[in-house]
Amino acid sequence: MPTAARARALTKVYGSGDTRVTALDAVDVDIEQGRFTAIMGPSGSGKSTLMHCLAGLDSISGGEVWIGDTELSGLGDKALTRLRRDSVGFVFQAFNLVPTLTALENITLPLDIAGRKPDQEWLDTVIDTVGLRDRLKHRPSELSGGQQQRVACARALASRPTIVFADEPTGNLDSRSGAEVLGFLRRSVDEFGQTIVMVTHDPGAASYSDRVLFLADGRIVDEMHSPTADAVLERMKAFEQARS
Repeated sequence: MPTAARARALTKVYGSGDTRVTALDAVDVDIEQGRFTAIMGPSGSGKSTLMHCLAGLDSISGGEVWIGDTELSGLGDKALTRLRRDSVGFVFQAFNLVPTLTALENITLPLDIAGRKPDQEWLDTVIDTVGLRDRLKHRPSELSGGQQQRVACARALASRPTIVFADEPTGNLDSRSGAEVLGFLRRSVDEFGQTIVMVTHDPGAASYSDRVLFLADGRIVDEMHSPTADAVLERMKAFEQARS
């Protein structure tokens, strides 16, 4: 399958000498286009670092990273900022909405900053899919946590990016709101052909994905296709037992 992002020998090192930590150790990975990939692993395994490096949010110490056909290490700051703005969507655990803006203004903010007009038909599709049509004039403080995260998801998709990265998107949500957000991410893949990469510690969240990548000590040590929550939980338990 074509890839939306990929890495070869991706290495990320923090510190030097006695404080040197290898967060990613020569990782090779392909993120398939139009698929939902979850990244899991114990604390300190490198899963958030992998996502940040793939998204161009963090510099790399070695290797190569591509988004689409563009290799990131050769880009200057302006070109990298433009690539992230035009080709990448982000959903964070903390929502990261602007409190003074309405839901609609938050959704279109990246396009407004870029000086681009939204594709109204696409914007309407995204708004209706996340079920926010009657909340567009509300500010974040007037929305529930689940509604705020759905605004964040709509914002990530508004520019039709090549890939969306979601970092623990249900971490601050109750189970019902979390299921709503995960259901929307799943539909964006199935109905819109969107590519999603999600870091999560929750086997239930991972079960919405097409493929789970398991990290340990900065390396991809296993993967699972068509995961179920129980199968992911058993795999995670096995990793923990092997480490202890």
